[in-house]
Amino acid sequence: MDVNPARRSAMTLYSDPRDHYSHRVRLVLAEKGIAVDVVDVNPSRLPQRVADVNPDNTVPTLVDRELALYQSTVIMEYLDERFPHPPLLPVYPVARAHSRLLMYRIETDWSPHLNVLASGRGGARALQKAHVALRESVVASAPAFGEKPYFLNDEFTLVDCCVAPILWRLEHVDIDLPERQTRPLARYMQKIFARQSFRDSLTELEVEMRD
Repeated sequence: MDVNPARRSAMTLYSDPRDHYSHRVRLVLAEKGIAVDVVDVNPSRLPQRVADVNPDNTVPTLVDRELALYQSTVIMEYLDERFPHPPLLPVYPVARAHSRLLMYRIETDWSPHLNVLASGRGGARALQKAHVALRESVVASAPAFGEKPYFLNDEFTLVDCCVAPILWRLEHVDIDLPERQTRPLARYMQKIFARQSFRDSLTELEVEMRD
């Protein structure tokens, strides 16, 4: 990652190089140019250090000196508050609450289905159900991506950091989008995927997902 020396920090991020939750945290780090030691781990064989600081024994886990954080949105908001430039949440309380609500909707409407598809577990019926649900939800949301330069906002925000890693993985989980119905979304994806911070946030395994 490109790093601003003025922002150097003794941080370690334990990250799954395939997982969209870890990806969203890496995207925030890249957007803000935060110096961090990213440790790629296998979620089925996590290092003891993760279990020592995270009772859930999950990734992403961020260790910042004596502080350990887990759960991706908690980490993202901490980073945004600790490194306030550029800000990734709106200044005003109503707008901030709206952004948090959008992140919650992504967590409930998109993430669980992608988790099923990415894991490949649960049987054919569960996989098909997740595939249909995620595809229909993304297609239904497509017009909203044309309303403002970023997802329902004039500026790049934490909401985009949650949305973009999911959209990056659609092709990998065999979700095709109807061209006519999703043109605003296609333009959004092209813009976000070309963003330098997004490119910097990708692991080699993630790059391969769309090669």
